[in-house]
This record gives sequence, C-alpha cells and structure tokens, in this order.
Amino acid sequence: MEETEFIVDLELLSSMQERTKKQPKLLTSSAAQRRCSIFRVPQNIKKLHPRSFIPEIVSIGPYYHGEQHLQMIQEHKWRFLGIILHRLKDFNIDLSNFFKEISIQEEEIRACYSENIDRYNTRELIQMMILDGCFIIELLCVVEKIINPNPNDPIFNLPWILTSLTRDLLRLENQIPFFVLQSLYKLSIPESMDVPPLQELILELCKYSVARSIDEIQLRRKYRNIEAEHILDFYRSTFIPLSEKQDTDASSKYRDPFELIQPVEKLREAGIKVEERKGSESFLDIKFREDGVLEIPRLVTDDMMSSFILNCIALEQSYKHRTKHFTSYVVFMGCLINTVVDAGCLRDEKIIENFFGTDEQVVKFFNEAGRDVTFDIEETYLSEVFKDVDNYYRNVWHVRWAEFKYNYFGSPWIFLSAFVAFFLLLLTILQSFFSVYSYFSPPN
Repeated sequence: MEETEFIVDLELLSSMQERTKKQPKLLTSSAAQRRCSIFRVPQNIKKLHPRSFIPEIVSIGPYYHGEQHLQMIQEHKWRFLGIILHRLKDFNIDLSNFFKEISIQEEEIRACYSENIDRYNTRELIQMMILDGCFIIELLCVVEKIINPNPNDPIFNLPWILTSLTRDLLRLENQIPFFVLQSLYKLSIPESMDVPPLQELILELCKYSVARSIDEIQLRRKYRNIEAEHILDFYRSTFIPLSEKQDTDASSKYRDPFELIQPVEKLREAGIKVEERKGSESFLDIKFREDGVLEIPRLVTDDMMSSFILNCIALEQSYKHRTKHFTSYVVFMGCLINTVVDAGCLRDEKIIENFFGTDEQVVKFFNEAGRDVTFDIEETYLSEVFKDVDNYYRNVWHVRWAEFKYNYFGSPWIFLSAFVAFFLLLLTILQSFFSVYSYFSPPN
C-alpha cells in the first residue's frame, strides 16, 4: 500500500507556536493569587439564577462598563463627580489629585480581576475607577447624612432607585477594589469633617437591600475596621462572627451531605424539634442542643436576600482565601428542605419568612443554590451540627420514643382515647386482682 506523503505546513506550525506564547484572557494566570478577588461568576451557578448576577441599573468596574441598559446612572456618575469636585475647591483638591492617587495603584487594580482587562488603557481604567468610586462615596455620604443632597435629586427621591443601586453594589462581577474606595474616601472628604469609617457607611447603605435584625450600633462597632477586598466581601464578612472558627477549603474529601442529615419531616418523626434561634446576629448561626432541638435563626427569603446569598456563594466558590459559610448554609438548608411540607414546617416555626410567594419557590431556591458547589462536610463550620443531628436521628431509642409520643400524644383525641383505654385496662386488672384475692382469702 503506497504511503501518502505528509506535507508540513510551516505557516500553521509557526502560528501554533506563537499561540502558545499568549497568556489567557478570560481567566488570567494571576486569578489564583490572593490579591485577585473579583471574578466572573462560575457558569454552573450563573445558569440557574442569571438575574442575580447581572446589574440592573449601574455598572461598577470593567465587566459591565458601557452596557446600554446601564447608561441612565452612568450620566449621574459625572454629576456626582462634579458635586464632589465643587465641594473640594476650597481645600485645594482637584481632579489631578484623584488621578495621581489612583494611577499609582493601576497594577494592583488590574491584578484584582480574574479576567484580563487590557482592553482599557491606563487613562480609561483610572477614569473608570474615579468615576465609579466617587459615585459610591457620594451615595454613601448622602445616605449617612454626612452630605445634604439636593432635595430634588431623583436618585434619592425615587424609592426604587436606591434599592436597585444597593443590590447592584452587592454583585460579585460589579465590584472595584476596596483600597480604591478607601483612597477616594480620604480625598473626597475634607480633613476638618468628623466622619465615620467607610465600613460604617457601607453597613448603613446595604440595609436598603438586605435586612438585618441585629442592633446596628453593635454591628458598626464590631466591623468598623474589618479588612475586605470589596463591598460584597465586606458585607458578607459581617454575617460571620469574628470569634468563630473558620472552615477551610478541602474539596478533595467530598462526601454527600444528604447521607448525613434528613429533611425536616423525617427529623421531626425521630423526635428532633426545629425551632427559631432568637437573638442571633446572623442567620448562619445554627446550633443543635443535646435535648434534640435544632435551632435555626430566621431568614427573610426574597429576591434581594437570595441575590446576596448567591453572590456570596459565587465569591466563596471562586476565591479560595475565603471560608465557605454561605455555601455550607445553603447545602444544610437544602438537606432540611426537601418538600413543600418541610418548607411549610420552617415557615410555621418562623424560621423562614417567605416573601417568594409559595413554599415551592423556597424548596427550589435552596435545592438549586446548593447544586454543583464545592463542599466538604468535614471542613464546614456546620460539621458538628451535621454529625450531632445525624447521630441523634440514628439513635433507636430517640426514634421509638418519638414514635410513641406521636402515636399516643399526637392530638388531644388520640391522647383521650389512649387514656380511656388505659383506664379501662387498669379497672380490668383491679377487678381481676380482687376476684383472685377474694377466692384465696375469703372473708371470715
């Protein structure tokens, strides 16, 4: 058989050789470094809830810069910058001071993004950081009443705008580095003004989209100096107690959590009570008591809270230098909520305050949020709760006692019937006893 002669395409080989020298752009080589903290949301998470990750009204940073549907607020960014510059005139601070301050941070800024942003040259990137950062700073100052706004400013007079803005500031793909915000904050607020730390302003703003039940003064004092990579990272950290032991990433030892904890309905059948944990500073603070009571803080389920939780999960799945508290929480709740009956039980106990509309939507959210995520039951902050609940559930005496209580004390009518039956049985036994006694010990 005659062999076909292979002709080497030198041009193709040269092209391939050159291609090997190019660095990836969609996921840069620096994406695994600690300073890189602003990521594109993983597709396995984004495909389930795409609306939770795409900004609705404002673009912050390079990923959504220039999008047509975000141009309304883009115009107001320039207006806000003008207000700040006008306020700083008497302090000899102008736009050049902002450019000098941010330009020395350019390399560090670029390293914060997992996607290559070289499509923006130095001037464009610095302008973007100043424009976006000053917009956020002015927004924070007005909300905290450090600055008195124009009473006719539409941003603060149309209620839906502020809520939408806050939600957009808590999206992973819509961030700028925290150190940029801190630099701009120092420049834009005159030294003569007594102002709170930037972190306190962010806490005040974020309450417009994510409700908190904890005392706000306590919250501010506790987290006023916490370090963070960006706004989402900071606000996420305020839900994690500072004194709590942190879980670590150990995805190589994956175990299926559904083998370790049962849904609410089955836990209740085994005698485990599920109750609201009151007085907790975070819905993450789940505890299991030795007497078989699983305490879970209340969670308000609505579009804003679900968006925040999903973006925190996306951050935890992308940034290895953060714990997986939110991931662990949704996996745990996904185990508990398997059916609408489970969701209804948690709603009745006031653990879930459902603004989704139906119990079916609560079930869908938790089961989808915990799907295809990296999670290790041995390393999660809830590992002891998982194990203790499972051990209690598998204890045969707990199960039998729970079945007895359910069968005989499940309702007043069942209890009354059981009591009457027991009373009749007791009378029968007494009658039999006295009959036998009178036979063997007849009266004189």
